[in-house]
Amino acid sequence: MLGHNQNVVYQVNTFYNEKVQQRKARVTKNVHRIAKVVQEILKEVEAQEPRFINTLTETSTGRFDGIVVHSPSEYEAVLYLNQMGVFNFVDDGTIQGCAVLKLSDGRKRSMSLWVEFITASGYLSARKIRHRFQNIVAQVLQTPQFSEYCKLLQDNTDVRVRVDDKYTVQITCAFRCNGIWPRSASHWPLAGLPWPNTALANQTKAEGFDLTSRETAITQHNNPNKQASTMEADAWAMKMHGAENMLLTGGRQKTLSILKCLRDAHMDFPGTPVTNYILKTLVLYECEKHCSEYEWEDTNIGDRLVGEFFNEFEIKLVLAILPSKMYSLGIL
Repeated sequence: MLGHNQNVVYQVNTFYNEKVQQRKARVTKNVHRIAKVVQEILKEVEAQEPRFINTLTETSTGRFDGIVVHSPSEYEAVLYLNQMGVFNFVDDGTIQGCAVLKLSDGRKRSMSLWVEFITASGYLSARKIRHRFQNIVAQVLQTPQFSEYCKLLQDNTDVRVRVDDKYTVQITCAFRCNGIWPRSASHWPLAGLPWPNTALANQTKAEGFDLTSRETAITQHNNPNKQASTMEADAWAMKMHGAENMLLTGGRQKTLSILKCLRDAHMDFPGTPVTNYILKTLVLYECEKHCSEYEWEDTNIGDRLVGEFFNEFEIKLVLAILPSKMYSLGIL
């Protein structure tokens, strides 16, 4: 057992107290800069289009609700939209990881705040809202107030802004879905697993999720079926950032923080196959394999990091990288 080796425990704790805490301090400073810029941008956006209301707020603890950290140089700001109530949430598994918002029976288009973004079939189009939002942000960033330190990246349809030529922030329109859980995720948690316990699972489901207007691998796909591809482009991607974070506390969160720090130091390069979200997914997978709380105590984190977890991570990393390398060499 590596974790019970006192030298391993000491090295893990030293790394966490020094390197991880340094990273957290740097990220906190960056978040305040990003949040300030995004709030200024959204203030001007709201002046042109009152339906896009700035929902980014600072809490009493100094954190910002709506800011997601992907890496020390990549962030996401979520702009929550109003009046989802006139639409039915349709999650039938047709579009993987996504759902559609369809106008409720008996509801007229004119009853919706987003009337011009409703398709002929009665669906609220994530693509149309994103396109409108991107156009307004582009106009705002062309003004002298922002042009010197902000640039709109137009490599896809997402609203991504380069700030100070150092940070990238994606501003994502979304609807908040509290107290409900996607039907496509109804199998979670898996029967027979002691983690998470019933109370934590219910609390996580009550947290809900976000329906986000974003470009995904599904919405990018050129489907030969025009009707299907149009529906995919209009679909909303489900994001469970808050629910996932509720599952990662104590030693589980500490393990993820260490892995993020290692990733930023050694695998943060253009086109890297290893994102912090992949690390989070792998940690959640490990949580299901190591269900007992004692397995995530400080004395055992070394086992989670150096032992079985890195073995699992190495296998998945090879599987992720090897096919692309083979294709580039003409082997496959």
